[in-house]
Amino acid sequence: MNIGGHLFSTSLSTLRKHPDSKLADLFSGQPKLRTDAEGRYFIDRDGTHFGAILEFLRTDRLPTENIQEVHREAVHYNIKPLVKQLEETPQFFGEVVGRQQFLFRVPHYKENIEVLIRIARAEAIAARHSTIMICVLRTEEDLGLYDNAINSLEADKESVVTFGPWKALPSVKDLLDCIRMDIESQGYRVSIQPHCMDKGFLSKSYNYFYKVIFTWW
Repeated sequence: MNIGGHLFSTSLSTLRKHPDSKLADLFSGQPKLRTDAEGRYFIDRDGTHFGAILEFLRTDRLPTENIQEVHREAVHYNIKPLVKQLEETPQFFGEVVGRQQFLFRVPHYKENIEVLIRIARAEAIAARHSTIMICVLRTEEDLGLYDNAINSLEADKESVVTFGPWKALPSVKDLLDCIRMDIESQGYRVSIQPHCMDKGFLSKSYNYFYKVIFTWW
């Protein structure tokens, strides 16, 4: 088989193991696929994680890495036992039920990530690093102090991206970890550091500001 340029060899009985799956349907009776120049059955889909699909069909063994990606392929091929077992793993539960449910409670989280990346790319001309300022407001009380805080910031206030407040248990550190993880998942190298001020409003109170540093080379 040729799955998007990745080559695999297996038996028909393996592909037909779960009769209601898309793979079983593709290879029931006369195969419903065209072949490549070498005569291999061709599926026009990224085959990066198809090996994990085959491993499950052969041995019932679940992958230990790339759980989200393998789950997406299992859904595509409609392999229901694999989908169900992956959704019960700690990794999948933690991401979908834990982290994503938290981020759902952070207003405009996905949009803010997109804005962060867009500003960082605009700042990257002829520079190794892009440093973007973010403001994290954990509670409604923090939100009430926002105007004083932003006016104390010695930076371009128009380019500060603000997160929060949110009504959930995770802390500011948890949110910062999520921001880093989601930016890195798009292929960027990024670190997050507190923005320290020597004087003024923030030196005597909670520091709402952090620097998100993109490294380009």
